[in-house]
Amino acid sequence: MLELSTWVFWLSVAACAYMAWNIGANDVANAMGTSVGSHALNLKQAVFLAIIFEFAGAFLVGGHVTDTVRKGIVSPSVFADKPEIFILGMLAALLASGVWLNLATFMGLPVSTTHSIIGAVVGFGLLVGGFEAVNWGKLGSVVMSWVISPLFGGILAFLTFVFIKRTVLSSWDPVRAARRVVPLLIFPVAAVLVLSMVYKGLKNLHLDIPFKQALLIAAGAGILAYLIMRMFLARKYATRPKKRKDAFDQVEGLFRHLQVGTACYVAFAHGANDVANAIGPFAAIVSVFKTGSIEMKVGVPIWILGLGGLGIVIGLSTWGYKVIETIGKKITTMTPSRGFSAEFATATTVLICSKMGLPVSTSHTLVGSVIGVGMAKGVAALNLRVIRSIVNSWLITIPATAVITILLFLVLKAVAL
Repeated sequence: MLELSTWVFWLSVAACAYMAWNIGANDVANAMGTSVGSHALNLKQAVFLAIIFEFAGAFLVGGHVTDTVRKGIVSPSVFADKPEIFILGMLAALLASGVWLNLATFMGLPVSTTHSIIGAVVGFGLLVGGFEAVNWGKLGSVVMSWVISPLFGGILAFLTFVFIKRTVLSSWDPVRAARRVVPLLIFPVAAVLVLSMVYKGLKNLHLDIPFKQALLIAAGAGILAYLIMRMFLARKYATRPKKRKDAFDQVEGLFRHLQVGTACYVAFAHGANDVANAIGPFAAIVSVFKTGSIEMKVGVPIWILGLGGLGIVIGLSTWGYKVIETIGKKITTMTPSRGFSAEFATATTVLICSKMGLPVSTSHTLVGSVIGVGMAKGVAALNLRVIRSIVNSWLITIPATAVITILLFLVLKAVAL
């Protein structure tokens, strides 16, 4: 029988909501930051769309079964016969992650919520089980992702924008070039988004679609999108504008629609996959309160999914503007064609790295992609001071949340036990 008072449970509910609020304020803002920065959307429109797609991803496709110890970073044997300690540790991890994200959002710095909760669990694991309790190999792969995902995203975003610039924007007739090139771009965009959704994003629906079959579905979607875009452009841009400026405005307007579409996908995928950072530890706490034992995989009741989704959208609508401003305006100048390049590179990188089994952060990848499109104009186009602050925040996320978790756990243990 658990010896914990009911106030621990209700504090856990509050901690879950607080963590979800901070995920919305920090991580979700990444998805819409480039759209606001390029003026494809204003802040209210971005928040409205993000609320719809984030909540839909979290509530409809979010983790119905989640791991209790995030990413297998800490050995489950540490907590096997200590349910009270496990509950207090997960509670401390939620609170610590929320505090760190709160601080990062206050400073306008986009950090990884996944890495925040991982760092928190590492701190708890070290305190309870010592160095042997931590899977240092897995933790090393997380640290590697700090370099791999931003670098890969940056290179792909750079190449995508350079291709658009040379084939469309620098053409003597940008509208005519767009009619030829954009349908070709739509094929990989649609294929990547559908493949991400079918193969990775909808994993919680247990569709169990093999990768080859998912690839065929994605290719079919790409071909369909290519044909539709060709017909659309042939009708909408049948005549060429007389002024070159009007031609550029038409082309950027086209990329504006594409950018908003990719941003909505990133928001949906984020809600589906990262809501577990808020509800995973809390679902574990609820499970232990009910059964008195620790399971490594636990079911997530529908009300917990709703709590996580609601917390995320409230966080985005109340405080998300700070990180949106950093992503969209402070790193480099953003246009719809650049924003599209960054969003497409982010979605592609997350898909490829996930297929390779590499733990990646959407936040890190998108920042790297934004830097990549900025590099297309040279280093002078980048705000190196802001980039330096962002990278520093990444480096200290895991140790910072580990230390905060240890301190909070010691306080909770002294009060509750």
